[in-house]
Amino acid sequence: MATRDGKGPDLQRSLALLWAGRTPGRRGPRARLSVEHIAQAAIQVADTDGLDALSMQRVASELGYSTMSIYNHIASKDLLLEVMADVAAAKPPELDDATDFRDAVHRWVGALWAGFRTHPWLLRVPLDHSPIGPNHLAWLDRLLRPLLKAGLAPAEARAAALHLTAVVRGTAQISLDMNSAHKTKGGLPHTETELSLALNDLIDPVGYPALAAVHAAEATVPSGHDAADDGALPAELAFGVDRFLDGIDAWASGD
Repeated sequence: MATRDGKGPDLQRSLALLWAGRTPGRRGPRARLSVEHIAQAAIQVADTDGLDALSMQRVASELGYSTMSIYNHIASKDLLLEVMADVAAAKPPELDDATDFRDAVHRWVGALWAGFRTHPWLLRVPLDHSPIGPNHLAWLDRLLRPLLKAGLAPAEARAAALHLTAVVRGTAQISLDMNSAHKTKGGLPHTETELSLALNDLIDPVGYPALAAVHAAEATVPSGHDAADDGALPAELAFGVDRFLDGIDAWASGD
C-alpha cells in the first residue's frame, strides 16, 4: 500500500514500518509512542466506528498526542492502513496437531473467516501489493505447510493458497455487503427468512426455473450463514473449500 505519490507503492517505507520492533535495534528505553501503539489505537477506532471514522487526527486524539506526532511515526494514512491490517491479522492458528491437510486448511480458513468477522473493515483496506508484513507472511506460511505436505509443488501450493485466501475474502465481503445492504427501519438486517419470503412471489419457475428450484430447496434447510458453535465453517464457505480440497487431493494423487 504505502504512500501514493504517482510513483507507485514505497515498499521500503512499508517494510520499515511493518517490521518495526521485529528486528534488533539499539538498546535503551522504548519510546512512549510507537508504530504498534498507533496501530492499536487506529484499530480500536475502526472496530468501534468503522473505517470512515479513521483519520490521523482521530488517532492522535485517542492517544493524547498531536497529529504531527503521529505523522512523525507513520507518514500517511495509507501506510497506517497497511500497518493496521497486519497488526489486526495477529498470529495465525497453530496447525501442527491437525489430523491431515484438510483439517489444517479447514482450521486456517475458519480462523481467517473469524478475523474478517471481528474486523470487517479489513475487507475495505486496498491491496496495492502482496502482503509483506510479519503477521500476513506468517498466515501464508501456515497455509503453505499443509498444502506442500499434500503433495503440491511449491508454485502450485502458492497458487492454491492465493485461491483459498480469495475465496474466504470474497465470501466474507459478500456476506458483509448483504448484511449491510438490507436494513429494516430499526436498523437491523433482514433475516434470510424474511428475504426468502419476499422473493417467493417474484421468482417465477417459468422465467427462472433453476433459481426457483434452488430457492424452494433452500426454504426447507436452515441457513448456514453463520458458523456453527463447534467451529464448523458456514455452509456458503464450506462447500467451495471442500470441493477445492477434493481437487487438490485428486491432483496430488494423480487421479
